[in-house]
This record gives sequence, C-alpha cells and structure tokens, in this order.
Amino acid sequence: MAKDKYHELVKQALIGDGWTITHDPLRLSGLARPIEIGLGAEKLIGAQKGKDVIAVEIKSFLGLSELYEFYGAVGQFSFYKEALEEVEPIRVLFLAVPLPVYEGLFQEPISQKVLSAHEVKIVVYDIKRKSIVKWKK
Repeated sequence: MAKDKYHELVKQALIGDGWTITHDPLRLSGLARPIEIGLGAEKLIGAQKGKDVIAVEIKSFLGLSELYEFYGAVGQFSFYKEALEEVEPIRVLFLAVPLPVYEGLFQEPISQKVLSAHEVKIVVYDIKRKSIVKWKK
C-alpha cells in the first residue's frame, strides 16, 4: 500500500508530541483480508494508568476535490474502525488531516454532522510547522 504524501511528516510530528511509533504501517490480520493502517503508536500516560494505544490513518486531501477525498476518508475510517474493534479493540483510531482542511471543509455543518455520525476522531497536523496542532476526540 502506498504511503500518503505527509506520512513521514505526521510520523515525526507524533514522535515530537511524545508518541512512540510501534507500527509503520499497522497491519491487521485475523480478518478475511489483511488491512494496513498508516501508523500504530503508544504513549505512556502514567505508571499506574498504563498507556494510550492508537492507530492513525493519514490523509493529505491533495486530490482534485476535497469533498471526494472526504467521502473516501470517512468511508475508510469507518471500515478501519470496525476492523480494529474485531482484532485490536484497545486501539483508538484517528484520522490525521492537514490544518487548512480541518479549518475549512471539516468545519462545514454537513461535514460536522457526518463526522459526528461516524464518530471520527481527528488529529490535525500543520504542514509548515511540521507538528500536531489539535486532537479532537
């Protein structure tokens, strides 16, 4: 599977945000078809609390239509979310999107309704600053 254009940027931004990359890509087996999600990561949240374990699917939204990219991203997120619940239910899935897309398309009322209906968790990355700027759970 081809990596997204900003795969390495998001990977480094997650590391800078205190995450340890555990899988690149995260391969899910035990299903009818093997699936690859962009990254798997974990972060220690305290000696007594254990760690957060996440999967991150990275999207650049560089196609001809942001709306078409949105359709694909939400569908892919929904599919991956169900697959994770089957084989790694402890892992929380996030969709990584660039800041301008988050501030634009993702803030439109219909987009907000769709994202809420599909329970899409979002991590926003800034291409210029090469950093994570927002987590929306």
